[in-house]
Amino acid sequence: MFFKPRFSTKKYARRGFRLRGNTLVLLFIFFLIGLFLHYGGKTKPVVAFWNDIREIIGIGRSQPDREETNPYKAPEPREDVATDEGTASSDESEASDTKRDRTAPKSSPKNERFDFEKQVDFLLPVSRNAGELIRHEGYTLSYRDEYKDAEWVAYPLLDYETTGDADRKYEQFQPDPAVSTGTALPSDYTRSGYDRGHLAPAGDFKYSQRMMKETFLMSNITPQAPQFNRGIWKELEELVRTWAVRDNGLYVITGPVLKPGLSTIGRSNEVSVPEKFYKVILYCNKPDIRMIGFLLENEPSTNSLKQFVVPVDQIEQLTGLDFFPKIPDDLERKLESKGRGEMVDEWFSY
Repeated sequence: MFFKPRFSTKKYARRGFRLRGNTLVLLFIFFLIGLFLHYGGKTKPVVAFWNDIREIIGIGRSQPDREETNPYKAPEPREDVATDEGTASSDESEASDTKRDRTAPKSSPKNERFDFEKQVDFLLPVSRNAGELIRHEGYTLSYRDEYKDAEWVAYPLLDYETTGDADRKYEQFQPDPAVSTGTALPSDYTRSGYDRGHLAPAGDFKYSQRMMKETFLMSNITPQAPQFNRGIWKELEELVRTWAVRDNGLYVITGPVLKPGLSTIGRSNEVSVPEKFYKVILYCNKPDIRMIGFLLENEPSTNSLKQFVVPVDQIEQLTGLDFFPKIPDDLERKLESKGRGEMVDEWFSY
């Protein structure tokens, strides 16, 4: 006995388009591929897509995707080892780069060089310590392995170098493969309470992504108290750039005051934490010449930068360095012995 339905099933047929299971899978795969292509091959396209949706509906981006509040924090490398990839120029690094002569502030009718400026390595200090001399394209430094810090970093700062489209967000801190004994690692600073502070600032090389990339080598990095690095030290760096534009170029030497017994940080290396930092700046425009020194404690401060101006002789005594030794002795002594008031009048008055 069979049950006979009251209505006929023959009159009904499946209408419309129904997707089979494998078709749904293919569409989902194509959707993911589209996300990857749309977001430039980023490793987290779904997160990026979700953040875009949040912005459209007014929720805002998710917390991990927001920018860091610390402008001095750059992404850490996946590995704390120096590789060819870490120092090679990428397409981004080469985009705004051209070869330029950086041996000295450029000569012009308004900026004439002294004969001593033309001598080889005129800019480099002489040290009574045995640091390793490291020459990079943008700057030269002397590295002290016992401190895992550079004792000085020197470079000419030309007016056009302070502007450009180079951006620090593209760079990562990397060990410096040029240092034979090895540098500190980015991880030595992790959760140490100290910033990875630049000696040669990234902002002094905005005209070239390749040059800026060099400033993230760990030979150029030193432990700095966060509010010092982001406060009075940043203010001094900005002032020096302003002067470089005003004066059509300067010579800049920067470093920590290194001495035995400093406290250290580090997981893999003992990185000395300097108590003081200095800058020595020289302006030359024959027949005019002037020099100024700054000495700052590695701590926050709200004081005027004028309060940190000191005779360059004082910095030489603390560091054991001889700045600009190729300047004739009488002129060198005159420049380096000037007091705060005279230097402030010369540098801050216009």
